Amino acid sequence: MSGHLARAADECELCHAPGGELLWEDALCRVIAVADDDYPGFCRVILNRHAAEMSDLDAGEQQALMRVVLAVEGALRQLYRPDKINLASFGNVVPHLHWHVIPRWKDDRHFPQPIWGTPQRTGGGVRPAVSRRQLAGELAQRLGAPQRRGTAG
Repeated sequence: MSGHLARAADECELCHAPGGELLWEDALCRVIAVADDDYPGFCRVILNRHAAEMSDLDAGEQQALMRVVLAVEGALRQLYRPDKINLASFGNVVPHLHWHVIPRWKDDRHFPQPIWGTPQRTGGGVRPAVSRRQLAGELAQRLGAPQRRGTAG
């Protein structure tokens, strides 16, 4: 790891903390649940090493990471039945590669704006009651059994 990258990793919150409640993990990445009552099912897919951009990964890692992002999208669509899924990878505030996977409903607080925008209304409608355990189980079905970092399957 170069000196600049090592310093960035030393200061990176996603290198030192899970970033939320862990739902699934393998050697490459982890899926965490974001605690946001307005957006049930909101997940992040976080790379397990420090890198800032998708182009920092080799082609196999890019494909594997996107496979996880799409599996999370599929699980959320099946369990939560949202009107739309938003996928976003910014890294402007935390320059550690991670994807936001956000179920959206036409009556949510911000729709059709991004969830970081100006609210369009208060509250939202009734959402499916899905437990984190159910979501973790659906991810395991789509991706295989989770593996902790540093373990072989």
